Amino acid sequence: MKRLKSSEYKPAELREMAARLTKRYRVTDGDSFRLSSYDPRDKAGLEISKKEGKALLRRAKSYLSDLQDLLSANATSSMLIVFQGMDAAGKDGTIRHVMSGVNPQGVSVTSFKQPGPQALLHGFLWRIHQAAPAAGRIGIFNRSQYEDVLVTRVHPEQLQHEHLPGKINTEDFWLGRYADISNFEHYLSRQGTVVLKFFLNISKKEQRKRLLSRLNTPEKQWKFSPSDLEGRNYWNSYQDAYQEAVRHTSKDFAPWIVVPADRKWFARLVVIACVIDALEQLGQTAPDISPDMRGALDQYRTALMQETN
Repeated sequence: MKRLKSSEYKPAELREMAARLTKRYRVTDGDSFRLSSYDPRDKAGLEISKKEGKALLRRAKSYLSDLQDLLSANATSSMLIVFQGMDAAGKDGTIRHVMSGVNPQGVSVTSFKQPGPQALLHGFLWRIHQAAPAAGRIGIFNRSQYEDVLVTRVHPEQLQHEHLPGKINTEDFWLGRYADISNFEHYLSRQGTVVLKFFLNISKKEQRKRLLSRLNTPEKQWKFSPSDLEGRNYWNSYQDAYQEAVRHTSKDFAPWIVVPADRKWFARLVVIACVIDALEQLGQTAPDISPDMRGALDQYRTALMQETN
């Protein structure tokens, strides 16, 4: 891709960039996936500065808004965007910055915390399915069904609360959960939902920097939780759990995108590029209007033009 100033990017260039970033970070072969092969500071060879990247993000958001309008108008497809990552990886900020340009009436964000007593009486996908997006809408999961093969895999003692039959925390148990998740996502895909899963790949060094920033900045201290430090104690275990999750559940119908997240501005650019690329693949156009409506357009236009006030 030739180097362009952010102000020079037109839809064709935006589509080219979106396809390039999607191809670079999308996991296409789960069997050979190694998380260590993905650099959290990678920039895909793009010769743009942070300032240019932010300006480009603004242009991309405008383009995304147009694609969302088509998604809503056609109401034949929906999109589910899943965000996963370690604490301070930037999930909240990415959602806020990437989706700030779309119509909020067509977007829902669900943050999945620890399941409550009612959810624990059901299968782990029960509350997830309830939050799936309707046709024409974009649904965003801030954490998701993958918590049940991440947190519970690192802390299997939590499985004791799930009213599960048979043996738990065995290799077959985890393979079963991966299969259940993939089958669920395949079902959504066959119903017209585009499923995109983003793992915000932050380094341990960058996470430490961001956590210290929260502690040292009074207006950010509310973001800090002691559990953030506890998670660092299990860093390697979580990296292994993420690697296994991506290996077993990255499918053509529900791909994982491993986003280099040490640079917030670049992570947001990658996410919006992949969303744009996926919506472009739908090939949607403005829906046709009925022949009766089309025949009456001149009449409506004349009536409006003849209004005197």
